[in-house]
Amino acid sequence: MSERDARRLLHSVPVDDAAQERSWELVRAAFAERQPVARRSRPRFAFALAAVAIAMVAAALSPPGRAVVDAVRRSIGIEHAAPALFRLPSGGRLLVSGGGGTWIVAADGSKRLLGDYTQAAWSPHGLYVVAARSNELATLEPDGRVHWTLARPAIRFPRWGGTHTDTRIAYLTTSRLHVVGGDGAGDVDAEGLPAAARVAPAWEPTSADRHVLAYVTTRGRVVVLDPDRGNVQWVSSGYAGPRALAWSPDGKRLVLAARSRVVVFDARSGHARVVPVEGARTVAFAPDGRLAVLRRHAVLVVSGSRVRTLFATSGPLAGLAWSPDSRWLLTALPSADQWAFLQVTGGHRVLAVSHIRAQFGGAPTLDGWIG
Repeated sequence: MSERDARRLLHSVPVDDAAQERSWELVRAAFAERQPVARRSRPRFAFALAAVAIAMVAAALSPPGRAVVDAVRRSIGIEHAAPALFRLPSGGRLLVSGGGGTWIVAADGSKRLLGDYTQAAWSPHGLYVVAARSNELATLEPDGRVHWTLARPAIRFPRWGGTHTDTRIAYLTTSRLHVVGGDGAGDVDAEGLPAAARVAPAWEPTSADRHVLAYVTTRGRVVVLDPDRGNVQWVSSGYAGPRALAWSPDGKRLVLAARSRVVVFDARSGHARVVPVEGARTVAFAPDGRLAVLRRHAVLVVSGSRVRTLFATSGPLAGLAWSPDSRWLLTALPSADQWAFLQVTGGHRVLAVSHIRAQFGGAPTLDGWIG
């Protein structure tokens, strides 16, 4: 079967021009990659190759075939993505970190590099940033000015909690949980507590008179404690494959993402309720209380017992960040070098942005989106 025969076959099938051209390119690529074969010596192989080409054309032009082609395209990336991040669709400020350092992105798309930190988090109300390199913890102004630094080995997951005037920072070193004052004073190694898993600790967001911290042990147990008084409020059962913790904005629920389930705890009693979602990689609460769950290929939104798929793709996803007004969710498509802004309220738009690595010096993690 020649290229001319294949093109004739392609033209004989009624289909729109765009699909026709995509299908022809697919078939032509298959011909270009085949090994030359003498027609007389290998007739069966030539016939098989022709049959494959016909099947490719038919599959590409049929409705199921178009779905497969679209799935392949989505695994590469989202079509019609903007070539750069020109602005945030819902205002606020976005914090990201990675191999290219820690950056703040303003609502108009302007970017500020804070330093060569690989992890970061906002302070309460977004007044400051806590950031970390492998062996250094630092607090900074949003313009990059450093307040203080602390040298510790193998720092992971710095998280800042508290009120405007009384704050604490939790972080891990290897498997140890540490807590230090927001002014850099009183760093404490919680050596009397079980070793911590590689999951970011989480501060309860509404306590005005005390500090409440949750972390996950290496046995998959969630521990909720007051680090100032050394009081443990409750300890959960163990869950295999713990991956992320998140508090609801009202402080009434604490959610654990584990390999085979999502567990919602009553914050006071520790009573657990399982949401039937497997393969959760991270979780994030919107300011209005809705819960988003990230799986490898999908973003879900959980409202009570209802679970709906907001976005799905055949490529892997990474990270979640809610907009300050709870109208948008941001996730990343690392293999496509893209971000996807997903409209949750007021529509169903997907706004994609390409060339993320070039803009941030690498593929950054999403550290938080605040007003």
